[in-house]
Amino acid sequence: MKNSLWVVMAVTCSALALGACSSTRLGGAPIRSASAAPVAEAPPVEAVPSGAIEAAPLPPVAGAPLASDPMAPPAGGTDLAGLPPAPPPPMVSAPAPAAAPAPASRTAMVGNWSAQTSGGTCRIQLSSAPALDLYRASASGCSNQDLSKVNAWDYRDGEVYLYQTGGAVAARLRGSSASLSGVLAKSGAPLSLSR
Repeated sequence: MKNSLWVVMAVTCSALALGACSSTRLGGAPIRSASAAPVAEAPPVEAVPSGAIEAAPLPPVAGAPLASDPMAPPAGGTDLAGLPPAPPPPMVSAPAPAAAPAPASRTAMVGNWSAQTSGGTCRIQLSSAPALDLYRASASGCSNQDLSKVNAWDYRDGEVYLYQTGGAVAARLRGSSASLSGVLAKSGAPLSLSR
């Protein structure tokens, strides 16, 4: 008996909830009971033609330049702030800027170089193959003992560093990817590399 009472109450509550959802206040269709009087509906409203729509530019504001002449000064020889109009910028063509030299980079330094010291010339090759945290290098035909031991190199802060076996700096050089100049670390003698 209790179960059937619960079922009846659940069905009644559900019906009331569904009825509330369909009320006109919530946007649903109105529910009419059999005893309710019929409501007269308003007749549909007919659309009224509005006529042709025209598009035309608005006339200029009194004293303002015409839109077709943006460089014309406002009437009266002053701008809106009361100042005389600024002259148009001169039409002078500036010379083309010179091409800036390409910044040197590690990859631009890779390759064969001719090294010149006070003791003569020799060949130094800077490789892109890594050697721990540096890059491989080799020297051939160098009479200078410091240059003959070069086996690694690096490029940082715009300088090329040549390293000997054991990690000692053999030379520091600055320049471009075509020519470098600097000094030998131990003796301070000048050193230049060129392609």
